[in-house]
Amino acid sequence: MRLQFGRHKKVDRKVKSKEKKRGILIAALIVGIPVVGLLAVYIAGLGRYQSCFLNGTVIDEIDVSGMTISQLEEQIGEYSLRVIERQPDGTTLEEEIPGKEIGISYISTEPLEAVLQRQNRFLWFIKQNTDYRTDEPPFYDNAALEKKIGELRGFQKEFIEEPKDAYIADYVPGKGFELAAEKQGNRLNREKTMEAIKAAVNGLEKQVDLDAAGCYEEPYITTEDAELKKTYEKLCNYTNTAITYTFGTERETLDADTVAGWIVLDGQEAQLDREAVKEYVSSLRKRHDTIFHRREFQTSYGETVTIDTGDYGWWMDVGQEMEELIGQLERGESGERVPVYRQTAASHEDPDYGDSYVEINLTAQHLFLYQNGECVLESDFVSGNPSRGNQTPDGIYGITYKERNATLNGENYRTPVSYWMPFNNNVGMHDASWRTEFGRNIYMTNGSHGCINLPYAVAQEIYGYVEKGTPVVCYHLPGTEPEPLPEILPEEEPGLEPVEQGVQTGEQEQGVQTGEQEPGVQTGEQEPGAQTGEQEPGAQTGEAQQPDAQTRETSEPGTEPREVTL
Repeated sequence: MRLQFGRHKKVDRKVKSKEKKRGILIAALIVGIPVVGLLAVYIAGLGRYQSCFLNGTVIDEIDVSGMTISQLEEQIGEYSLRVIERQPDGTTLEEEIPGKEIGISYISTEPLEAVLQRQNRFLWFIKQNTDYRTDEPPFYDNAALEKKIGELRGFQKEFIEEPKDAYIADYVPGKGFELAAEKQGNRLNREKTMEAIKAAVNGLEKQVDLDAAGCYEEPYITTEDAELKKTYEKLCNYTNTAITYTFGTERETLDADTVAGWIVLDGQEAQLDREAVKEYVSSLRKRHDTIFHRREFQTSYGETVTIDTGDYGWWMDVGQEMEELIGQLERGESGERVPVYRQTAASHEDPDYGDSYVEINLTAQHLFLYQNGECVLESDFVSGNPSRGNQTPDGIYGITYKERNATLNGENYRTPVSYWMPFNNNVGMHDASWRTEFGRNIYMTNGSHGCINLPYAVAQEIYGYVEKGTPVVCYHLPGTEPEPLPEILPEEEPGLEPVEQGVQTGEQEQGVQTGEQEPGVQTGEQEPGAQTGEQEPGAQTGEAQQPDAQTRETSEPGTEPREVTL
């Protein structure tokens, strides 16, 4: 039993050994077969990529992965460029430029072959991510390309809308000015378009956006243009400025439509037509000035006289007012406006001289002083001597100034007076201490040279009431002649040298003026109703006034007499 047993053990060992060898063989077959397969694939790849471009290779912006040189050339032949253009309404359209129609190809394959030689075929199974640019771009027929470009719709006349600059639209009544925006249009710049499309073809790009490439002509002036905006704001100032002129209780509004008619546009520069503005101001003057106007005057005698001479009244300074108005419009300052006057009057209402004035009846040789409608003083006087041609002129005037202790100088005399109140250039009111009689018909043979000679106390009182501009109304009223003196008074005694003795009407120091006359004002510029021969303010009438004819400070009693040349 032991032998059998022993024999049995030997047979078991042999079986196990055979089984082990069989397992090793199977394992080897399992591992070896895939390796051989992979090796075969790898070797095949090496062979393929000898003539093909590796995966991830880009040449001249073309993905040539797995392509042969001939396949690449075939693809270039199928190349087409999509051109995106701007339409007149701002939308886009697309046109194609086929590569075949421009003869696109590679001049030589040598650059492509050089890429093949440089690539690492042993790593063919790895994506390369390489980008090559050949030394020479693809060849195309330049003339053919330019012809195709010229055929694009963007170059066809019927398709083109010119770009337009932003501008200021014409004034519309009730709406004003409007800043019109620029228009882009769709006119191509030929040079820029050629450059952009050729660059796209050279790079074998699939499309080119001509708008994005900056190929369109742009407006020169946009709404953001600084000069255009400045002009627009200026125009708005002109027409949006509300100005109302005041003439007492009367109003006149300067409307935007009127101002718009004054505007002159020179390119982008806006200005006001100065002559048009002056004409407007002159129209205000014609409607509201009262200087040289005929007036009906209710006398203290109950009768009405017509006053059609004298320089009293409202007198607008047209030139200065024009400048002030233009300045206000340019600044855009709205509001009420009082014109610039060369001379003012007491009231804009009728009568313009108001209810405080000096009334001088030359016929009666009697005057009245009114304050706020009440007669506060009346007195006889002696006026200019008509027998010598020195009669005091009719008319309405304003006190030029008043002055204490003036000396009246004539051709052959120097006479001091205590109260001097000129109102018509050389004519004025003053005390006449050398006279003992006033009124009656003294003036006929022993009158002044045009001035109103007053008793001292009367001159003193009037002086306390009147100011610069106080109206003085001189007139003749038939039927109010004074009773004649019983006899003609003799001439004043020698040594008492009468005022104005020897001075003729109109004798005035050379160059002396009132300062009121507007340069260039002529007789023909008077308002309708003015009589022929009416004088501008400050015209020469007889007795002299202070040369500068400006407002004077009242001299205090006791000061040195001031000389007035007559």
